[in-house]
Amino acid sequence: MGFHRRVELRQHPIGEGRTRVQVSTDRLMMVVIDFTGGPGAKPDPPHHHPHEQISYVVSGRVRYFLGDEHADLEPGDMVTVPPDVPHAIQLLSASVRLADAFHPVREDFLRS
Repeated sequence: MGFHRRVELRQHPIGEGRTRVQVSTDRLMMVVIDFTGGPGAKPDPPHHHPHEQISYVVSGRVRYFLGDEHADLEPGDMVTVPPDVPHAIQLLSASVRLADAFHPVREDFLRS
């Protein structure tokens, strides 16, 4: 339990033009990812994981690929990602901020 100020959170570089900050409890993780360098000519490679995920578009526009479907999302839109479903994004604006919740906690994020 506690308050976490963004200026005090460790910035995790996760690729060119991409950084993440994160907080977690024993059972839930919240991650904010900032993307720059858009719009993208093509989507990121799809990935999947055993975690449930909910993504919220904080700012910018993004094309979200989920399984065999895709949708163009803007601020305020959300997507739910079931475990092990391939998903990817493509930036449609110069920058994008996503807030992602994961259950269970992404242990791989804690180690990076």
